[in-house]
Parts: sequence; structure tokens; C-alpha cells
Amino acid sequence: MQIRIKRQSFVKPASAFLREFHRNVTSQLGEDGIIEKIFEIMGATNRYCVEFGAWDGKLYSNSWNLLKNGGWRGLLIEADTEKYAELAAEYAGRADVVTRNLRVATEGPQSLDAILAEAGAPSDLDFLCIDIDGNDWHIWNALKDFAPRLVAVEFNPSIPNDVIFVQDDDPSVNHGSSLLALIELGKAKGYELVATTDCNAFFVPKALFPAFGIADNGIYAMHDPMYFESRLFQLYDGTLVLTGCKRLLWSNVTIEQEDIQVLPKALRKYGGAVP
Repeated sequence: MQIRIKRQSFVKPASAFLREFHRNVTSQLGEDGIIEKIFEIMGATNRYCVEFGAWDGKLYSNSWNLLKNGGWRGLLIEADTEKYAELAAEYAGRADVVTRNLRVATEGPQSLDAILAEAGAPSDLDFLCIDIDGNDWHIWNALKDFAPRLVAVEFNPSIPNDVIFVQDDDPSVNHGSSLLALIELGKAKGYELVATTDCNAFFVPKALFPAFGIADNGIYAMHDPMYFESRLFQLYDGTLVLTGCKRLLWSNVTIEQEDIQVLPKALRKYGGAVP
């Protein structure tokens, strides 16, 4: 059996130009540099940022550089008790940085609206980062009383560009959502996509979008799933063939093709064309 993939990217450099500014201070995939360039283009009004889950406040943080080096103030939220202790220690003595040990919900006293209101966040806060490895879509969807000027939200990079997928509204589930689902949600909330990294999407209000000069911000012009995407096709005898990514990304386990077969070898026979 011979299999080759001839990959072709449809990303337009003029559309995805913000990726050229990728740079890590504490971020994971160049987000720090992209965030700096976005605010260079559209400006900051209140220099207030919010991030959750913020983990220990530094590892892969998209707000540490703003708060530590940029003179910003803000709110950091982390649900894990041990990591929250490290987060609180990181910002001890900073009256302009509020930290909270809780799990953000889609409604009630732990909804993002309620938490932001209690913390005294500006209604048009400059930057909101949503990174909870699961319910991200639902949390952004539930935000009604605040309109951040930049929203960074995590998506599941293994989901193909043409798939709309949203996990159940359940904080105990870690499935994530697709980039296309977030783009659709963003448009419904009045936001446009301006940049992506491998697993984070950046949105600005529609009124600010023209400042970026992006003629085409369609998903294929902006983002290539690269090598995260697993692809499956069928042979005439019922054999399933796996191409592309052949490992479980977050478990680092190789996917063996034989393990995904629906039919045992004895039943894999060509039965003629389906009527």
C-alpha cells in the first residue's frame, strides 16, 4: 500500500500577516508578539486584561508580559488550588492585579459577567484571554455585559477547518471547540478574526477590524491546520486508512491503523458497488 499526501496551504500571507510578529516572553506559541502588534495597530484604551485559566500566572501566560512589562492592570482567574497559590504569590503586592481562585461558569455568581463586575473591570476592557481547554466557546457565548476590544480564545487544532464543533456545556469535559465554530460565534457577537496561532484565535470588534487592512479573513486565508489534522478514508473492502496525524496529541500515544478498524480482517471483502 502506498500513501502520499501532497499538502497545499491556502493561507494568504497578507491576511495572516500578524503571525510574522510571533514572539514569546511567557506565551507558548508566539502570542506575546502578536498581542503587542495588535495593540500597536488599534491602540489600548484602559490597559486592563483578564485571563483564565491563568495557571501559575506565568507558564504559557498571554497576560504576564502586559502586567509585568507593559504597566497593565487586570484580573487573573485559576480554578486549580495549588496553581492558584503560585499565581497569587506571583502578583503579591500588586493592588492593581486581582486574582481569584474559582471555576468560571456560564451562569450564576461565577459567570464571567458576575466576576468581572465584582472585580470592577471596565465594560470595554482591552484584552480578554479564554484558555480553559474545554468550555471556552460557552464562556464567551455567555458573556453579555462586557465587550473586550481583543479576545483571545483557545480552539482544538485537530478539528478540520470546515467542521463546526462545540462540546457540551460541561466544565468536566475537555473536548474544546473548532476554530470555525468560534469564528461563527464571533461574528454573531460582532467580532472579526484577525490572527491565529496553532491553537489560539484573536478577535476584535467589527468597528476596529478595518485598521488591520485584512481583505480576506476567511478561515482558509487565515489558518492552516498543518500537521494536527487526522484524516480517514475507506477502501473498497471496508478497510479504514488513517493519514495525517497518527498520534493522540495530548496523550502522546501512536494511533495504530489496525486499532481503528470496524471490521475484522476476515470480513474485509469487496461486496460490489452499493446500489
